[in-house]
Amino acid sequence: MTDPQLFSDTDSAFRYRSNRELYNARLLFSAIASPWLTKTGIRFVNGCMALHLPIKGLIKGTLFRQFCGGETLEEAINTAKRIHTHQVSAILDYGAEQKDAEADFDKAAHAILEAILRTAGNPSISFVSVKITSLARFALLEKKHYNLPLDTAEQEEWQRVHKRLLNICNAAAGFNLRILIDAEETWIQEPVNELTTDMMMRFNKKEAHIYNTFQLYCHGTLPFLETSLQHAEDNGYMLGAKLVRGAYLEKEKARAWKFGYVNPIQSTKEDTDHDFNAAVEFCLCNIHRMAVFIGTHNEESCLHTIRLMEALNIAPGNPRVYFSQLFGMSDHISFNLAALGYQVAKYLPYGPLAEVTPYLLRRAEENTSVAGQSGRELHNINNEIRRRRMTHEK
Repeated sequence: MTDPQLFSDTDSAFRYRSNRELYNARLLFSAIASPWLTKTGIRFVNGCMALHLPIKGLIKGTLFRQFCGGETLEEAINTAKRIHTHQVSAILDYGAEQKDAEADFDKAAHAILEAILRTAGNPSISFVSVKITSLARFALLEKKHYNLPLDTAEQEEWQRVHKRLLNICNAAAGFNLRILIDAEETWIQEPVNELTTDMMMRFNKKEAHIYNTFQLYCHGTLPFLETSLQHAEDNGYMLGAKLVRGAYLEKEKARAWKFGYVNPIQSTKEDTDHDFNAAVEFCLCNIHRMAVFIGTHNEESCLHTIRLMEALNIAPGNPRVYFSQLFGMSDHISFNLAALGYQVAKYLPYGPLAEVTPYLLRRAEENTSVAGQSGRELHNINNEIRRRRMTHEK
């Protein structure tokens, strides 16, 4: 039976971190634990960036060091190799934020293709992440979502979006590398689903190379997961399903209130947790015809998954079942699962500091807003520092 204390081994969790890194992490999470300090810091960073003030060193020495793999692809690959010595692979995530220029979309597509080509056959890299808003204009996706007619220029623009993603997926499938296509806001999600389904139909004939993301904090996601598997079975391809709770809660709530429509987000966290665990069970019960990627920092969901795998006789190393957490967070989950033979991958953002700073600020805000997140990180870090001191004294 699964030991409920399996995530308490801080030696395994932080073995890849030096003492200095642990002390820096403790300082960072202590600061993030204060909502006032976090909000003040975010305003300060945004203000400095707007005024082009020299704060690169400050960000790089704190948030960037904790949550990112490097400023270049080479640095990210080296970070991936480092964590892979402890059986945890990486998901390369080029940190491009929303842009509006075609040149920026082409630049992002080129960076993702470069990551695929440079890491082909590298066992430390298991996935590459793709955000459609790094390849397409938000307003174009919104028009597609609401089935508004596109003019000639927009139709040509949409074809370029499709071609960028097609080139990425084709390259990944050719090198037996998997692509995770991120979920977006609900009011642009339909064209993301359309694009992803098209890619799965093309490249998931025998195994899942392309994964769509299912945000279980939305009301209709669980039924959509079920119909997605049926569509895959009816059309002769394998479904790749990345399961997450969701990333745009406050934004979704605010927009629903502003425009007077029903909030698409679940009424309670308990409803989200129920649907997430139900989605995991659905995927595991159908693992012979799909692959599942379980993205969660929730210990109970991980334990629930392990128990289900045991009950269904699914081996820990089954390549169709992956666990994942963000780099710099929940190491007590990631590395302890990997030590038991489960497939685990860390989301590893990388890119120029200016490009990934918005991502870093979201991580800081998330650790403040998610109940107990910073406290849990601090608790584990302090336990490991204490353990190392005691070991050294002996």
